[in-house]
Amino acid sequence: MSEPKPPIAFDDFAKVDLRVARVVAAENHPNADKLLKLQLDDGSGIPRQICAGIKGHYTAEEMVGRLIIIVANLAPRVIRGEESRGMLLAASDAPKTDDPNVVRRVIVLQPSAEIAPGSIVS
Repeated sequence: MSEPKPPIAFDDFAKVDLRVARVVAAENHPNADKLLKLQLDDGSGIPRQICAGIKGHYTAEEMVGRLIIIVANLAPRVIRGEESRGMLLAASDAPKTDDPNVVRRVIVLQPSAEIAPGSIVS
């Protein structure tokens, strides 16, 4: 397990906008070996794309139709030539490493029941 991060103020955590989104399309990122490019319905009516480092743990086909939890108000950034407007949440049993001897599981977090895209996570 990795070391815990230092405490933050509740007001800082309250700035994070966690939402439910549905993956409507997914494909391998054209310029990265570990990324998937996901098209999301976040309930806003405006298409949203995110890039997620989950390839190798999930295929693009496995992600389509899945409800996920995203950080909706993360500033957009370009990752290997593709815009990413948010981040999905996932759990892992080991920190990221380039050590080929470390087996790392990554599990995408999702609601335990059907709920509308755009629903607030709190």
